[in-house]
Amino acid sequence: MTHAELSRPSRKQRVRTLWISDVHLGTRDCQAEHLAQFLKAYQADRIYLVGDIIDGWKLRGGVYWPQAHTNVLRRLLTMSKRGTEVIYVTGNHDEFLRRYSRLILGNIQLVDEAEHLTADGRRLLVIHGDQFDVITRYHRWLAFLGDRAYESTLVLNRWLNHWRARYGYGYWSLSAYLKHKVKGAVNFISDFEVAIAHECTRRGFHGVVCGHIHHAEIRRVGEVDYLNCGDWVESCTALIEHWDGTIELYRLAEAQAREAREAEALREPA
Repeated sequence: MTHAELSRPSRKQRVRTLWISDVHLGTRDCQAEHLAQFLKAYQADRIYLVGDIIDGWKLRGGVYWPQAHTNVLRRLLTMSKRGTEVIYVTGNHDEFLRRYSRLILGNIQLVDEAEHLTADGRRLLVIHGDQFDVITRYHRWLAFLGDRAYESTLVLNRWLNHWRARYGYGYWSLSAYLKHKVKGAVNFISDFEVAIAHECTRRGFHGVVCGHIHHAEIRRVGEVDYLNCGDWVESCTALIEHWDGTIELYRLAEAQAREAREAEALREPA
C-alpha cells in the first residue's frame, strides 16, 4: 500500500503499533486536522502517546481549544473503545499528569515510561525524553525563554503554509529546516541522542522511542536503535510498527507529495 493510500481516511490499514508525540493540543500551531486524518487511516493494536500531547504550559496563560483539538481526543477515545490499547507517556509540557502515573482507565494507561516488545523481539524503552535535556531539567527559565523564541518561528511557519496551501503546494516545515542549518541546534540534537542511547545501553534495552526535541529520526546510535516520533506542530511525523516488527517513519509532507504524483499520473493519458 502506498503512502498516498495510507493518508486517505477511507482506507484503513491494520498495523501493530503507532507512536505519536509532541502534539501540543491547546496551542495555535498544533496540526490537529492533519493528525486526526492520520489516525483515521489506521487500525492499530496499540498506540503510544509519547508526551506533550496536551500543552499544560500554554493552558496556564489562557485556554485555546478549537473543535479540531477535541476531535483528536475523540478519535483516540474511539480507537480505545474499538480495542486499541492507548498508553499515554507523560512529557514536560503535560507534566501535571505525572502525579497520576500508573492510572488505568479501561484501555487507557497513564505512565511516565513504558517498555515495548516489537514483533521481532526487540525491547524498546518508550519515554518522552525531557529527562535527558539538560536545559529542561536544570534551567527551566531557559526552557521557557527558548519556548517563546520557538513560538515565533512557528508563527512564521503557520503563515508560510497558509499561503503554500492557497497556491496548491503541500506542507513544508520552516522550523524543521532551520534545525538542520543551525549548528547549535544540530549539536543539541546529537547530544540528546547520545545521552538517551547511553541510558538504554545501561538498562539493557535494544532501543528507544522518544520525542521532545521535535526532530523525527530512525538511526543507529552505538548499539542502540534510536527512534524519535517527531511532532505534530512542525514536521507532522509518526512511527509505525508493521506486523513483522519493522518500524517506519511517516512524514506527512512525503505522503502528500506522493499522493500528488500518483494523482497526476492518473490524469495522464495512457
